Amino acid sequence: MPLATALPSLLPPAAPNDLATLLPLSLFAFVTSITPGPNNLMLTASSIRFGFQRTIFHMLGILFGLSVMLALFGSGVGGLILAVPAAHSMLKFASACYLVYLAWQMRKMGFADAARACDGARPLSFANAALFQLANPKAWMMALTAAASFMPALHPAWLSICVLCMVFFCIGAPCIAVWAGAGAILGKHLQQTHWRRLFCALMIGLTLYTALAIYL
Repeated sequence: MPLATALPSLLPPAAPNDLATLLPLSLFAFVTSITPGPNNLMLTASSIRFGFQRTIFHMLGILFGLSVMLALFGSGVGGLILAVPAAHSMLKFASACYLVYLAWQMRKMGFADAARACDGARPLSFANAALFQLANPKAWMMALTAAASFMPALHPAWLSICVLCMVFFCIGAPCIAVWAGAGAILGKHLQQTHWRRLFCALMIGLTLYTALAIYL
């Protein structure tokens, strides 16, 4: 029997259109990962202040935290959390408060001179970046929508969750690296105080708008 004919009989039967959602899932992962949001704004600010290399663990923490959220929503746990009105309200309040706190912290970069901008400060750690996803409204939206609308129907179920997480990891990594890289480039051109303050004001405004948009 030819190998091409024998191979299908050796593989487990697949449900029709099991992988039909991979293209829309990939497009959704790209659009949501490359567009502005709390993670990307924080990465740009971090790279401006600390450089690209010192921001790598921040990026890895984002990818890990988002993967955990995708796995939770894919398994149904996240949906149970959002089904409780009190938990949903607490999540929105915590997200808004943390974003306001980040905006307050960003002011230091604008009002310190270039030599003191990094004095005594450290970039966000892997663990803190991962935990921040729990307070990131965009991450919740991404995980909920991806699990509900784009997760492939593979068997066993854990394989579907793995594919979901891998797609977001492989597409999200270069997307957030673009924002971190842009921050590193901008950092070289923001040595003058007035330009740095103007940029920080823009970043603070976008962060505060994101906090406000949670309730819109």
